This record gives sequence, C-alpha cells and structure tokens, in this order.
Amino acid sequence: MFSNRIRIFIAFIFLLSLGVLMYFRVYELAAVAAMMIILLIWDYFRQGTLIVASKHFHVKDYDKTAASLKEIMKPEWLSKNRRGYYEFIYGGLCLQRQEFEEAEKHYEIAAQYPLRSVNDHVAALVSVANISIRRGNLEKAKAYLQLAEKHKEKITAKMKEVISRLQQELKKEPGKKSQDFKRQDSR
Repeated sequence: MFSNRIRIFIAFIFLLSLGVLMYFRVYELAAVAAMMIILLIWDYFRQGTLIVASKHFHVKDYDKTAASLKEIMKPEWLSKNRRGYYEFIYGGLCLQRQEFEEAEKHYEIAAQYPLRSVNDHVAALVSVANISIRRGNLEKAKAYLQLAEKHKEKITAKMKEVISRLQQELKKEPGKKSQDFKRQDSR
C-alpha cells in the first residue's frame, strides 16, 4: 500500500518513538512500536509496492508503474495472490512497450497464480496465446486457448469475442498471419 520511501519514513518515526519510549521505560508502548516496525517490514516482503503500481497502471502512467514494480526486490517473496497480480501487471507493461518475449514470460507466470477474477486469469492465458500466434508458435497458442476455453461460462462477452477471434486466426493457413498481426509485428 505504501511506496518504499513512505515505508522507510514511517519506520523511522516508529524507531524514534521506540527510543523515546524505551528511555522513559514505557515498555508496553515500546513493544507496540517494535511490532509496527516488524509489520512494515513484513508488509514490504509480502505485499510490496503493488497497489501503488496498480494505481499507476490503471491510469496508464507506465513509467511510474515500472518504477513502482522495480521497488520490489524479490517478487518471488510476495504472497501468492500478490505474485500473480505482479506478473500480470508486469506482462501488461511489457506488452505496452512491445517487449513481447518478456510479456509472454510474465503472463505465463501470472496464469499459474490466483488472480483477482476468472476474467483476469483468462486474460493472461489469452495474452500468451496472442503473443504465441504473433511469434508463429501455433501449438502453444492452441494449448493456451484450450485452457481459456475451460472458463468460458465465467468470463465476459468481450473476452469471449477475443477468444473467438484468436481461434479464427488459428484456423487460417498455418504459415499466414492476419494484416493486424503483420502491422503489430513491424512496429
């Protein structure tokens, strides 16, 4: 919920209060201050700066999103729910920057973790399928679309439309890509 700078500032305030409380021998409140410092450290490793990054991502401020995500030193230490969302946002960020290999990698990891909704999970699967089609890996695209199909009754109509368009793309001759994909690849 906090950026690292704010976490450090709050921890410093609690550390000062811990020192003052220890000096005046108010050990009960000093223990509370110490627990708050520990809670801030725990929150950093389990939650990270993901909420801040998410807010920047939703308003399409990708530079601040990247900066917030880079503040997370060890994403593998995030809680299971947060790790999936971290990878999902990072995949979207890479997709915006047209770094398709990185985006594919992050979306694949995101699909392995629980996400906010079934629609987000399917969006990660569909993104991997879409990138795989662009890169010519049709078998991988088919596999990820089949995984997305398992959740078809729980997703939005827009996501169903995206899945059907990708399936139509796969039905075309294996060596040909649509004009949309050619245009996106040449950027």
